Amino acid sequence: MKKSIVILTGGGPAPGMNTVVGSIAKTFLQNEYRVLGLHGGYKGLFSPDPNFTELDFTTADWMFNRGGSYLVMSRFKPSDQDFQENFNLDFFVQNNIKLLVTVGGDDTASTANRIAKFLEAKNYPIANIHVPKTIDNDLPLPQNIPTFGYHTAKAEGTKIAATVYEDARTSANWFVVSAMGRSAGHLALGIGASCHYPMIVIPEMFNKTTITADKIINLAISSILKRKIMGVPHGAIMISEGVFHELSHEELLERGVKFTYDDHGHPELGKISKAQMFNDMVENKLKSLGIKVKTRPVEIGYEVRCVTPVGYDLMYCSQLGMGVYKLFTEGVTGCMVYLDLNGNIKSLYLKDMQDPATGKIPPRAVNIHTDKVQQILDHILNYITVDEYEACKKYVPNPEEYDFKKILNW
Repeated sequence: MKKSIVILTGGGPAPGMNTVVGSIAKTFLQNEYRVLGLHGGYKGLFSPDPNFTELDFTTADWMFNRGGSYLVMSRFKPSDQDFQENFNLDFFVQNNIKLLVTVGGDDTASTANRIAKFLEAKNYPIANIHVPKTIDNDLPLPQNIPTFGYHTAKAEGTKIAATVYEDARTSANWFVVSAMGRSAGHLALGIGASCHYPMIVIPEMFNKTTITADKIINLAISSILKRKIMGVPHGAIMISEGVFHELSHEELLERGVKFTYDDHGHPELGKISKAQMFNDMVENKLKSLGIKVKTRPVEIGYEVRCVTPVGYDLMYCSQLGMGVYKLFTEGVTGCMVYLDLNGNIKSLYLKDMQDPATGKIPPRAVNIHTDKVQQILDHILNYITVDEYEACKKYVPNPEEYDFKKILNW
């Protein structure tokens, strides 16, 4: 029987999914493999009747430069019981599958590692190679190499955020903008800095203090006060959704927030408008201070996940897809594929990246100590410092409460 590979996509969409899958398919088809595209993510491997499509060149060529994912995605996370009772080993045997390619984020990578170990224990060792995907840019690739989809999501988010900023300027108002990113602030920082937002709030900034809603709101007010002193009546505040991961359960309940959780135990932040929630808090604080400033909420999230990839991601994802074949023919397995800064395909082993206690791959946070980030903090953001205390007293009696560095304990 002809040798086969199977490809699945997990988690949420990111621009470039189809480019990766299409490039993998084209490369393996050219080398006489059957290519099976599994729908439903990991769910298909734990079903007696997996839903899959055998990919041919025409389909691969049709999909490779499109947004979204031709392969239906899922956040399904198999339990230990699923592995023991529901894993469809026959699917692998009957189709002579030699390679499992997974495209996804950290959770998808961790599950791929579990499947490889399980199949090895069942005396059916297959290769597994993971292609790191997430608009959050939070997978721990070396040399600050981005995850695919991040650059496209940042570019699309920047278009939205720039229009929002122009609206603020035109109407002399303020906007509170929230961006996706899970527990890391890469996307919010990238979009906010690209648009010169006067305040950007990401979880990594709170490295010397606990994140609270009051501190987040005071950072926003700090920017509004600074611009009042500057004589600028407009602005926008970018807040990463990642700060929600750090807010205490009690504080969220006090503010009426109730989370549901996905199969990986992550709060389903997409069901809650973070922008609306923080905008309401900012408005209430401004009202209590007697400061007349209008604010409006804008959410940047689902709009950036399925757009057509920009040129960077089209080339990057094509290289990653072809790189899967290169690593496979070299006998490499149990790894992530990445393209280093010299343009060479490299492998990063999942077992070396995972937390020994949990088996999960820890997310990559924004390194706030780099020149790149420090320049944003020092030269793009507008906020209250000791030098503005006297001018600030025109608007608030206690300017030190809105001192950027004091809020963050820097």
